[in-house]
Amino acid sequence: MNIRDSKTTNEAAIRNLIDRRADALRARDVDGVVSCRTADYAEYSLAPPLSHVSDPGSLAAWFATWRGPIGTEVRDLTIVVSGDSAYSFGLSHMTGTKISGEEVDLWFRETLGFRKVGGNWKIAHEHSSVPFYMDGSFRAAVDLKP
Repeated sequence: MNIRDSKTTNEAAIRNLIDRRADALRARDVDGVVSCRTADYAEYSLAPPLSHVSDPGSLAAWFATWRGPIGTEVRDLTIVVSGDSAYSFGLSHMTGTKISGEEVDLWFRETLGFRKVGGNWKIAHEHSSVPFYMDGSFRAAVDLKP
């Protein structure tokens, strides 16, 4: 296998991993999401605190706040691979209905860091963010659409 074939194979494996994670998120499948992560996974998510470690209990509690599936879409995905490390970045769209009845329709930025573990790609780091208005209000700009 030449370098170009290896790059294509690794990018395809990472895209498949991202798709498996998206399917697990849609289904609110804790084990499915966690199986996509490394043992030392770290997350900088939209919700406080500033950083999280992999915690299936917290993920299950978050899933329980949703009624039905969680819509998830990735747009403008870029994947960069170098050896046994890689990262991706793009825009993510989350939709669905919370138990409270609130309708969620949120676009946010997402960067994932990957590491090859035992020959398989896993997500080692997740960073999600929304821009904020720099008008002094510091309000999250959750009304933006691509």
